[in-house]
Amino acid sequence: MKKLLRYFLLMIVLLTIQQIEAQQVGNPYRDSIVQLYGVVMTADSLQGIPSCSVIVEGKGRGTITSYDGVFSIAVLKGDKITFSSIGFKNRSIQIPSNLTENQYSVIQLLVSDTAYLPATILKPRPTREQFERDFVNTKAPDDLYETARKNTDEATRRLLLAGLPADGKEAVNFQLRQQATKAYYTGQVPPMNILNPAAWADFIKAWKRGDFKSK
Repeated sequence: MKKLLRYFLLMIVLLTIQQIEAQQVGNPYRDSIVQLYGVVMTADSLQGIPSCSVIVEGKGRGTITSYDGVFSIAVLKGDKITFSSIGFKNRSIQIPSNLTENQYSVIQLLVSDTAYLPATILKPRPTREQFERDFVNTKAPDDLYETARKNTDEATRRLLLAGLPADGKEAVNFQLRQQATKAYYTGQVPPMNILNPAAWADFIKAWKRGDFKSK
C-alpha cells in the first residue's frame, strides 16, 4: 500500500513538471524580454540629456532619462525605441531580434535641432507725445474691463474668500492658537465671551457682512 502511494505521488510530480515545461515552451515571450539600459548624451559636448523621452513605438509605454541622462526599461526583442527631447532631433534604434542575451546597452547621441522663430520688429514712436496719445487712445476689449470689475467687486471678493479653504500657514496658526489657549486655561474655567465688548464688536461686524446668511 505504501509503495503504491509512493508511485502515485511520483507520477503526480512528473506530470506537473511536464505541464510546466510545456507551458514554458508554448510561451512566445519566454526569451524575448530584454533589459535595455544606457545613457543619452549630446553629440557635440557629450553631456547627459535629462528628462529625455524613451518611447517603445506602438506599445504606448516608455520612460525618461535621469538628471545624468541614464535610463533603463524592459523591452522585447525586435522593438523599436525612439529617443526624443526638446531642442534635439529624434533618433530611433531597433532591438536585435537575434539577441542571445537578455540585456542590451546603448549610448545614444542626439544632435541639436535649431528652431527658428518668426522675426519680430519693434518700432518706437517718433515722439513721447505720440506714444502717450496712442497709449491713451488704445481700446482694450470690453471683456477685460468686465473681468477687472468682477475681480475688484467687494461682494465677489467676499464670496471668493468664503469659498477658499485655509492654507497650510493659516491652519497651523489656528491650531497653535487653540493649543495655546487650552494650555493657558488649564486648571481653570475659561472666561465667557458673552460679556466681552470686543467679541460683541466682532459679532456685529460679521452680522453686517452677512457671514451668518444661509448659502
